Amino acid sequence: MDMLVKLYELKRDPALDSRMVSQGVVIRRVLPPELPVLTSWIEPRFGAGWAAEATAATMRQPTTCFIAIKDERLIGFACHDATAKGFFGPTGVDEAARGKGVGHALLLETLLDMYAQGYPYGVIGGAGPMEFYRRSVGAIPIEGSVPGIYRGMLPQAQPNEVSD
Repeated sequence: MDMLVKLYELKRDPALDSRMVSQGVVIRRVLPPELPVLTSWIEPRFGAGWAAEATAATMRQPTTCFIAIKDERLIGFACHDATAKGFFGPTGVDEAARGKGVGHALLLETLLDMYAQGYPYGVIGGAGPMEFYRRSVGAIPIEGSVPGIYRGMLPQAQPNEVSD
């Protein structure tokens, strides 16, 4: 199911930012030359469909794909405007880095970027862990949104089921 977020109500979270700094995690936009590293990291963890969406987001100007890096290694990513304008996703965090706020930091950075680019609302497409999105950014379910924009998609392009 898709979820809706009021982007105009979101604010930076200084405690979350401090948490990322204390853990040595940097959240930033991916650079196009990093695309091969990004997609080769995404595909075995989350599938070819998500790698394709991240590619589309990386090719935008400015890029709409953000990455989380720790010790010069990729540990997570989040995109917007990949499959559709105003859509957040895909997003994923390495299993070893889950539960440490990295997914939340990526989500917030990406949604704040959507707002900065003029979107008042954001749609979290095919939201996996709905309670996470509800708790983190006040997202609400969009009734009747299954399968939504992904209706009729080729089965080979379906992403793996993953949660943050």
